[in-house]
Amino acid sequence: MQASEAGSVSAPLGEHIRAAIAAAGGWLPFDRYMALALYTPGLGYYANARPKLGRMPADGSDFVTAPELSPLFGRTLATQAAQVLEIAEADQVFEFGAGTGALAESLLDGLAACGHPAARYTIVELSADLRARQQARVARFGDRVQWADRWPEAMHGVVFGNEVLDAMPVQLLHFDGERWQERGVALQDGRLVFEDRASTLQPPHDGPFLPGTVTEIHRQAEAFVTSLAQHLKRGAAFFVDYGFPEAEYYHLQRHGGTLMCHRAHLADTDPLADPGEKDITAHVNFTGIALAGQDAGLDVIGYTSQARFLVNCGIAPLLEAADLRQRAMAQKLITEHEMGELFKVIGFATPGLAFEPIGFAEGDRLHRL
Repeated sequence: MQASEAGSVSAPLGEHIRAAIAAAGGWLPFDRYMALALYTPGLGYYANARPKLGRMPADGSDFVTAPELSPLFGRTLATQAAQVLEIAEADQVFEFGAGTGALAESLLDGLAACGHPAARYTIVELSADLRARQQARVARFGDRVQWADRWPEAMHGVVFGNEVLDAMPVQLLHFDGERWQERGVALQDGRLVFEDRASTLQPPHDGPFLPGTVTEIHRQAEAFVTSLAQHLKRGAAFFVDYGFPEAEYYHLQRHGGTLMCHRAHLADTDPLADPGEKDITAHVNFTGIALAGQDAGLDVIGYTSQARFLVNCGIAPLLEAADLRQRAMAQKLITEHEMGELFKVIGFATPGLAFEPIGFAEGDRLHRL
């Protein structure tokens, strides 16, 4: 673990994590450590006041998301949202992990253009700092936007989550050539270090796996989808994130796993350094997410690349109407070497909601999951 500045958020969070390790008998599973590093109230990365989302390091941000990159992202998703609202006979949009509120703002503008100017919007947000930023950004919509800090009891309408699943804590596994062990965090001379322990956990894929493989399993993200099935009474949900189907996720060539950190628009592979000052994330195993939804009673209605989903939903005419600068930024949403191919969209619907989602009209890859 790298040394932290005494006045930074990392110093008190580091002490909090060390105390948690001691209380747990000297070892924390990695998902518990990741939860503390990201979500400890007031100190964790997503719970402190440091800026996170933006286009450039100069604005103090660590990474950019599609809604921050271009409002055309949300305006395009509005086409899919409008279709669901009409089919479900609902007027409610729910967003989990809304960042700065950029997606909420552009999606509400897009819904107005699609004939839904009175649509209501609920943001489920745990971070007080991000909630304040969201409230400032969408203030012009008045009380049409509401906030919740837990699952709404019954949801009727459409649900969105952009880069939500990748931020959910993962368990780390290490294969020594004969057996799997769970990787956790311990202390060595006061420093945070990785330590493996015997475990019955293993990836949901038969392999083969190379000795030394480190990879992730996604029980919390899958549990989130199970909870979605319990609360979504009528409607559909769409999640946009980077990831792969299971066979690609656990491919031999990905023997180092997908865990990554982001700070100042640079990536690094040391999640134990400077906790609270950078994002910790892992790619999504979309096969596991699809199975979790299906097992919980939802219909899996599609899976495709972000580029294909946006093209299906009509981003092309919006690009044509945009000025040159707007067009250049929005192109990054669909080009393969930017976000277009790495990011995927998976959709779920409640049983009996018979419709053909616009976003999956062409290029659906559900058969690859």
